[in-house]
Amino acid sequence: MPLLLGLVYLAPGARSFAAAADFQTGEAAFHRKDYATAFREWKALAKRGDAKAQFNLGNMYRNGQGVGRDYGQAAKWYRHAADQGDAKAQFNLGLMYNDGRGVGRDYAEAVKWYHKAADQGDARAQFNLGIMYDDGRGVGRDYAKAAKWYRHAADQGDTDAQFNLGLMYNDGQGVGRDYAKAAKWYRKAADQGDAQAQFNLGDMYRNGQGVHRNYAETVKWYRKAAGQGHAKARYNLGLMYEIGQGVGRDYTEAVKWYRKAAGQGDARAQSSLGNMYDNGRGVGRDYAEAAKWWRKAADQGNARSQNNLGAMYERGQGVRHDDAEAVKWYRHAADQGNADAQNNLGGMLADGQGISQDYIKAYSWFSLAAAQGNANAIRNRDLVAKHMTPAQIAEGRKMARNRRPVK
Repeated sequence: MPLLLGLVYLAPGARSFAAAADFQTGEAAFHRKDYATAFREWKALAKRGDAKAQFNLGNMYRNGQGVGRDYGQAAKWYRHAADQGDAKAQFNLGLMYNDGRGVGRDYAEAVKWYHKAADQGDARAQFNLGIMYDDGRGVGRDYAKAAKWYRHAADQGDTDAQFNLGLMYNDGQGVGRDYAKAAKWYRKAADQGDAQAQFNLGDMYRNGQGVHRNYAETVKWYRKAAGQGHAKARYNLGLMYEIGQGVGRDYTEAVKWYRKAAGQGDARAQSSLGNMYDNGRGVGRDYAEAAKWWRKAADQGNARSQNNLGAMYERGQGVRHDDAEAVKWYRHAADQGNADAQNNLGGMLADGQGISQDYIKAYSWFSLAAAQGNANAIRNRDLVAKHMTPAQIAEGRKMARNRRPVK
């Protein structure tokens, strides 16, 4: 979920004519970046108990404007203003306790001051209070209270709160699961430019959750998020172009978006970009490029790319022929439950290719792949069984039962 909201600046309130004039002198100086004058004017007022001046003085100490940065002094002046009921100062004092700046980190104190500001309608404090209940910081974890405070902030237009409330409805945390309401709040945040909300709303249109399935709307929202650099949205937009959902099939566009996401480290995009080079879709066929992108995804644990990279080493396409490397990558993918890799590893074991021949182990891997419906593995299991004794077959079955691939 989004991080706690940050510090805020000034907002003058009612005061005597002379005090107002002094405050405005400080304010004018601040806006022309004459921080020394602003600090001098506001400090005089703050010492006389002016809450707004105390709040602004806290900001200046917090940011090192007109004075050396001093979090302790910032917290001191925020507290003076907060004790007089200034909601912005209460919120900022809560942040100081939350972050341990100028005071010892104390989540319970942070909650206390967030609560005071939130009760006065401060949307940022309401959002942060929701975070504290959501995470169980300074209070017992309470999703219902988190949702309550998110709603207060969301009703005031707070984008992060709208997104988080959408998540609560999507997951059924603190509220009953309601995809229509999740979509409603995602849309509010998405309309304000929140990239994650745009991505989530695209997913809802793609899956028909809370809205009617609409691939054109899916593409629209993925595109908005992708335009902001959202890696998953870029991958999904590439996928929509590759399969022709919501847009006309366009392999060149698919490659474009896969490449953007792959460059951000998205393993699925790297895997898909490898596929495009392997098949010559949207780019010229280039096995070396395919192997390059599959390796990047394989190094992140992408099982399909691990299997594909193993096949490249077995065939010597895009990389030097190396059966031992093939076995290595097949094993990585097979251990994750990839049926093609299990079948391929079984084949290497059956033939003694890159590894010592072992019919029992081969049978076990074929069996695991066959259990997932892999037709080649079913055939290979039956073929290797012809070279095995009943006792060896029984051992192979036992070995398969004892394996626990990570799915």
